[in-house]
Amino acid sequence: MWTIFGQDHLLNRIEPSLLQRRQSHAYLLSGPPHVGKMALALNLAQAVNCLEGPGVPCGSCNQCTRIAQAHHAGIFVLFPGQEIDGERSPKTVIGINAIREATRRVSLNPYEGSFNVVIIDGAEAMSEDASNAFLKTLEEPPPHSLFILLTANEDAVLPTVRSRCQSMGLAPLSKDAMVEILINERQTTSDQAEQLFRLSQGCLGWAINALDDDQVLEQRQADLEKMQETLSAGLETRFTYANEIATLFGNDREAAKALLALWLRWWRDLLLIKEGADEFLHNSDHAESLSSQASTLSTAEIVLFINRVMQTLSDLDSNVSPRLAMEVLMLNLPIEAGQV
Repeated sequence: MWTIFGQDHLLNRIEPSLLQRRQSHAYLLSGPPHVGKMALALNLAQAVNCLEGPGVPCGSCNQCTRIAQAHHAGIFVLFPGQEIDGERSPKTVIGINAIREATRRVSLNPYEGSFNVVIIDGAEAMSEDASNAFLKTLEEPPPHSLFILLTANEDAVLPTVRSRCQSMGLAPLSKDAMVEILINERQTTSDQAEQLFRLSQGCLGWAINALDDDQVLEQRQADLEKMQETLSAGLETRFTYANEIATLFGNDREAAKALLALWLRWWRDLLLIKEGADEFLHNSDHAESLSSQASTLSTAEIVLFINRVMQTLSDLDSNVSPRLAMEVLMLNLPIEAGQV
């Protein structure tokens, strides 16, 4: 039983190879955060170990259950900043020690189940040494091993690593699909489901997290308030904010990029208002503030700053100094943006 929604285009590709036990030795799953990459990775791990297989995992046998509960000895998940043998990599990096430990584990015969599975969550965070070491394993994979790489930015993964994986892109859900799932599976109201669709941009995992944890929406509100405070402040406060984001980037790359994505969506909303397309607002619950701010800016200023935010995100992916990138962004923030 697949536990992922809206990815039938991928499941239709995977199922025949699983039924024939001819699945790839390595998959690269790409897509935005919370779109379902880890859910699909765990389903694949279940599929190759399922006692009712081959094919679609049953979800209820001992192997499937232990994988779902994170108790399976043959499943090894790597992520940035992980501690391996008492040594911890920087929080934004998957180091060579982690790759060596993963390689050691898959070189052994499966202790539990039919396959050893390595899931690399944040494959773009592998250091150059780690990527090169991993490449050797991909070129000569041990028998009964499966590697699943997860990334929000496929282009940031070493090309030679990408070329040895079967790439599969996960797509956000459509509005109708997500609303139906949230109403039927989580008993939300129609209005609540539509708001969660807008805020999650079709990524079901984010919407479910928001329903399960009030702090998700509370943090979004706090981040928006901090953004508004920065917009209305002078250069000193803006540079302080830039330093905060740069520091966050050093500790949690994805959290920092998520903040910049929040900025990007806000400024795109400003552009929608200028163009009379209010019905498509992402932050529709802040329509009044957006309209007030949009009235102080020209379309050209909004478009220019949107491009600046996108350039900053690209610079951060290219390992430009986070502090320098953020300070340049703050210098290019229109003064009129805070005059509301």
